[in-house]
Amino acid sequence: MTITSVNPATSETLKTFTPLTKDQTLAAIGTADTAFKSWRKTSFAQRKKGMLKFANHLRQHADEYSRLITLDMGKRISESQGEIEYCANIAEFYANGAESFLADQPMEVENTRAYIQYAPLGVLMGVMPWNFPFYQVVRFATPNIMAGNTVMVKHASNVPQCAEAIAEAFAACGLPEGVYTNLFIPSEFVEVIVSDPRVQGISLTGSEKAGAAVAALAGKNLKRSVLELGGNDPFIVLEDADLDKTVELAVQGRMVNAGQSCVASKRFIVVESVADEFLSAFKEKMGNMKMGDPLDEDTTLAPLSTEAAAVQLQQQVQASIDAGATVVLGGDRPDREGAFFNPTILTGITPDMPTFDQELFGPVASVYVVKNEEEAIELANHSSYGLGGSVFTQDIARARRVAERIETGMMFVNQPTKSQAELPFGGIKNSGYGRELSHLGILEFVNKKLIHLGKE
Repeated sequence: MTITSVNPATSETLKTFTPLTKDQTLAAIGTADTAFKSWRKTSFAQRKKGMLKFANHLRQHADEYSRLITLDMGKRISESQGEIEYCANIAEFYANGAESFLADQPMEVENTRAYIQYAPLGVLMGVMPWNFPFYQVVRFATPNIMAGNTVMVKHASNVPQCAEAIAEAFAACGLPEGVYTNLFIPSEFVEVIVSDPRVQGISLTGSEKAGAAVAALAGKNLKRSVLELGGNDPFIVLEDADLDKTVELAVQGRMVNAGQSCVASKRFIVVESVADEFLSAFKEKMGNMKMGDPLDEDTTLAPLSTEAAAVQLQQQVQASIDAGATVVLGGDRPDREGAFFNPTILTGITPDMPTFDQELFGPVASVYVVKNEEEAIELANHSSYGLGGSVFTQDIARARRVAERIETGMMFVNQPTKSQAELPFGGIKNSGYGRELSHLGILEFVNKKLIHLGKE
């Protein structure tokens, strides 16, 4: 088999890569394990120096890397540029903060001298998705490298050029061989890696199916795991929301990365007194999206990541239509080359429909009308997912009350769900477990070790 990069806007094959053999994969684990034995002893100052070089390298090569993202998976070029800058910010955040995040923590126990030491675990495995091909890797790798671990990454098979570039960027900042390792491997080799006693943990961002498989594998081998899976984020619009601003943010929240984001706004839950006005304005703005070449700055709607993704989305949308959902806008694919999908709005979706509790990964919005705040909360929580969500109202006290009752890992007031280096990211339910980013992200794969010095 080969690993291939295909431009989703043109269906052109760009580059192919040969995967590693099983023996080469095992050898790579050995290199990472050897690197850990010395890397764990390096000072925070030394790690910081390398990580700041990495951030600077990303900015110096931003045009090149942004173009690779767009060619590999179709993201609009302006979004790709923003992704590279965000990655540099994350690297700087952990470079500057790791030492304080992992400082020994004294334990305040009467007549006792004790503290918690945060020590690295060893070799970690990351299985990363295609939708944010630099960001997803950087948010996993940078805190763990700064903590003294070494990391190996199996990236999504449709973004191999990005995978190769990330590894080259880490090497360019002076990291020793084995501290960061890119693995061009088939999916079945993940079990080989996680089962290896030299590997101490695994982090996966991806589908529920993949997450369940990895969680079972990690449990079987008594390895730590972090899972960031799908989302079906509610976007709650209460009757006192600023509708003009809310509609603008609704389009932004749904259409980020052509709708291919786990924390994209997906379920628009609107109180009936403002539902007609919201839906009319939402339809107008969604319908004005400009489909085109993602390398063109004027394009506002890029293709999906692959032809297979577009076919799957069409099947999900059609299932809702066949079950009785109403198409307010779109509902199908355009007659043009590439993995494009028309902006789509569906209403009338009920719990008995197959797509009610599925994640629609693309430019498809589901709009639900409810009587009041209480019904909005009930519907928002009627989901197997629990990643992010948002609520729109001009009453901040009310917003807090609603946000605290929504069963998610993150809630945002008067803005769609987003990520920020300084804030924790993660969910509950079928959206996974564990946290990334912020100081919490660097604590997932360290040994929180008690050191007891005896009585005072």
